[in-house]
Amino acid sequence: MHVRALESGNLEGVKAGVHGAALGLAAVMCLYNAAAWLQRRERHLAINAIVYGSAIILEREHFLHHRATVQRLALAAAASAAATLAVAAEAAAQQADSPSGDSDAAARAA
Repeated sequence: MHVRALESGNLEGVKAGVHGAALGLAAVMCLYNAAAWLQRRERHLAINAIVYGSAIILEREHFLHHRATVQRLALAAAASAAATLAVAAEAAAQQADSPSGDSDAAARAA
């Protein structure tokens, strides 16, 4: 089974959003468990805080990776659009310089 959404470059904004949400959730859970550990000193709360703290680091890296891909794709699209406009402008300039495209030259010749 081939899922295009799993390929790099497809739905990068959605992927960044998912990892951003996971980052926020991991941060809330880490803070809760750390605060609960400070009050109750139960071992599982400390372990949870460490696990969720690690998740924060991992999710941040995933989020930044997808955000960078979105920016890279946007720059590539802008460069492609600029190149297309440059080619179109050059073609229009060549057409204006050609004798068949010059209406003043046609009027003088008649």
